[in-house]
Amino acid sequence: MSTTAATGALKERTSVRPARILLHVFLAGTALAWLAPMLWALYAALRPYGETSTKGYVSWPDRLSLDNFTNAFTQSDMTHYFVNTLVIAVPAVLLTLFLSSMVAFYVSRFDFRVNLALLLVFTAGNLLPQQVIITPLYRMYLLIDLPGITMSGKLYDSALGLVLIHVAFQSGFCAFVLANYMRSLPHELTEAALVDGASVWRLYWQIVLPLCRPAMAALATLLSIWIYNDFFWALVLISTGENMPITSALNNLSGQYFTDPNLVAAGALLTAIPTLIVYFLLQRQFVSGLTLGANKG
Repeated sequence: MSTTAATGALKERTSVRPARILLHVFLAGTALAWLAPMLWALYAALRPYGETSTKGYVSWPDRLSLDNFTNAFTQSDMTHYFVNTLVIAVPAVLLTLFLSSMVAFYVSRFDFRVNLALLLVFTAGNLLPQQVIITPLYRMYLLIDLPGITMSGKLYDSALGLVLIHVAFQSGFCAFVLANYMRSLPHELTEAALVDGASVWRLYWQIVLPLCRPAMAALATLLSIWIYNDFFWALVLISTGENMPITSALNNLSGQYFTDPNLVAAGALLTAIPTLIVYFLLQRQFVSGLTLGANKG
């Protein structure tokens, strides 16, 4: 009798439900839809332009090579623009996480009447479209003189200007996420530290902040990708070509009268490599940060 029951239970476990099949088909189709443009760009980047112009892109290749990747890397001076992007992205990510964590610590661990209003002010900045403020912001950047600090002597056309605008626009979202996470931490930890004589700074730096490591890693991954892929602010607030970030380096692959799409596809794939590296390095922390609070009642 027990053997029959066990066999029936095993069949129930191994039986595949139609809904589960449809779910897997949907997920596989969604994954292919997301991967199709990248795979098509990779296929075009591996083919010479002369072949695709003659036979078309929907054709069997005569040969595949990495020549477009080599030419894209050298012609666009990609190493120089990678360095420019690091100079912008690394300080922007660190400053955003540091400042937003301090705001989140204040609004989540201390009870004041302005807590909610302060958090709303920071979050409301993300609701403002960038295109709305670009004209007054552009004029303000031109009026701010920074002699001896930036190469241009102004906030305009400088890496510092891009760092500040990224910090301003990304801090609201990070403060909102970190504040919600810090509220889930036990208040007994901070209360015990205060009884033991810990200062507010020590409470923030040595007790609360280390516990926020998963959330900080998830936000660092998102910020790195968002700031690295930014094109709008760099296009408006940078005028000198040598100061442009990596997203603007692809413009060097376009000629005045002719553009090689295969070469541009290779350059676009090369610029995407650092974001993939950041994601794979922080993948575990990123996934754990996204699922924070999923099991909380």
